[in-house]
Amino acid sequence: MLSHERVWAAIDALASRHGMTASGLARKAGLDATSFNKSKRVSPEGRERWPSTESISKILRATGATLEDFLRLVEPSGSLRRSMIPMIAMPQAGAGKILSDEGLPTSGPGWDEIEFPDFGQEKVFALEITGDTMAPLYRDGDILIVSPTATPRKGDRIVVCTTSGEILAQELKRRSAKTVDVTSLSRPGEERSIPTEEVVWIARIMWARQ
Repeated sequence: MLSHERVWAAIDALASRHGMTASGLARKAGLDATSFNKSKRVSPEGRERWPSTESISKILRATGATLEDFLRLVEPSGSLRRSMIPMIAMPQAGAGKILSDEGLPTSGPGWDEIEFPDFGQEKVFALEITGDTMAPLYRDGDILIVSPTATPRKGDRIVVCTTSGEILAQELKRRSAKTVDVTSLSRPGEERSIPTEEVVWIARIMWARQ
């Protein structure tokens, strides 16, 4: 299972495998040297902080490691479970009701399947990017693994579906009873406030396969 403790341990192990500290690995990947510091892994309030999928993608590119390599470090015993998860193309995700009230994909048309490591208790599905509307961050053919049951917090990357059928990949700024305030990932600095009644579903981006 992709637990907080094991993901951070995998980053430390990847750094050590390449003769670096966690700070050195961060610098090699073009990140702030303090990105992987022990103090950054838990907030002052005691809330667990997870490394972003973008950060993990950058350290994989910097070291030449594959996602499979990284996941073997997450589960060094070799017992990493895999499962088939539902996948749908981005245009279909905004057409009709694709999730049940429990946050599970419906059995309607358009769904396919993809094999991916088990996310434990979190319910996940895959979104296949089509077109260049989310470029340069996400490109045509990229796959986002998202969870409608994982609670998104400020700074998390999320996918939002609106009542108009619009699908947005955004960074969460604030969520209140009245609005969901977000910042665009494809157009830095562009902010938007979406009325709660216009939100059909929100899913936290857990991983991006590019």
